[in-house]
Amino acid sequence: MSEDLCAYAASDGCATITLNRPQAKNALSAGLMDALTQAFERAAQDRDIRVVILTGAGDAFCAGLDLREFGGASGIGSGGEWHRPGYWKAMEAFEGPIIGAINGPAVTAGLELALACDLLIASSSARFADTHVRVGVMPGSGVSQRLPRAVGIYRAKYLSLTGNFLSAAQAAEWGLVSHVVDPGDLLPTARGIAADMLSAMPHMLAPIKRVIDDGFATTLEEGLSLEAERSARQFAQDKPQAGAGRAFERVRERGREQQRER
Repeated sequence: MSEDLCAYAASDGCATITLNRPQAKNALSAGLMDALTQAFERAAQDRDIRVVILTGAGDAFCAGLDLREFGGASGIGSGGEWHRPGYWKAMEAFEGPIIGAINGPAVTAGLELALACDLLIASSSARFADTHVRVGVMPGSGVSQRLPRAVGIYRAKYLSLTGNFLSAAQAAEWGLVSHVVDPGDLLPTARGIAADMLSAMPHMLAPIKRVIDDGFATTLEEGLSLEAERSARQFAQDKPQAGAGRAFERVRERGREQQRER
C-alpha cells in the first residue's frame, strides 16, 4: 500500500485510514482506490483492529472521482474501475464498524464513499453533494440506493436531481450524520466514539452490525424474524457466563459516568 496516497495508523484496536491526496481534494484516482482497498484489507486481516475511522487529509473528505484520469475513453464511458470499485468490497469485508469522519466536502463518489461507512460524524465545514446529474454520469457506486435509505426517498431525490450541496448542520437535521463538531474536535470525537465501541464485549460488534444491516435490507417482519433467529443461535452457542453480572454492572457505571459528563 502506498502511504503517500492513503495513510494508515493503528492504536488500541482502532485503525485510522486517511485519504491523502490533499492537493487534489482527495479525488479518487486509480492509485488512491487501490491504496484504500489495501488499507481496508490490512484492517480486516489484523485481528486486533475492531473499528476503523475513515477521514481525509487537508480541507476535503473526497471531491469525487478524479475526472482527469477517468474521463477518457478507457474510463467512465466504458465502465472502468470506478464501477463497484474494489474498495467497496474491502469495506464490506471489514466486519467491524466504520466511522466516517467527514472533514470537508464529500461530493458524488466522495458521498458514495461516506455512505459506505456505518456512521458519519462531520466537521462544521463538511458539505455533501451528489452531482451525477450535473456531470452526465449514472451513479455506479451506491448513492442511488444508500442515500434514500439514509435520508428518505424525497430528500434523496431533491439532492440527486438538483446536485445542490447539503451543509453539515442540515445533514445532521436530516439524520445523515450523528454529530457536527468544530474541525479541531473531529478526530477526537471519532476516537471517543471508537473507544465507546471498543469498550463493548469484543465478540458483539460484528454480529450486531451485521444483523442491523441484514434486517434493514428487508421488511420489518423478515428483519424481526432474522433477529430472533440469530439471537437464539447466539444464546445457544454462547450462554451467559458467570461474568455477565459484572459486565452489567460495568454498563450501569458507564451510564452513570455519561450522566455526570452531561
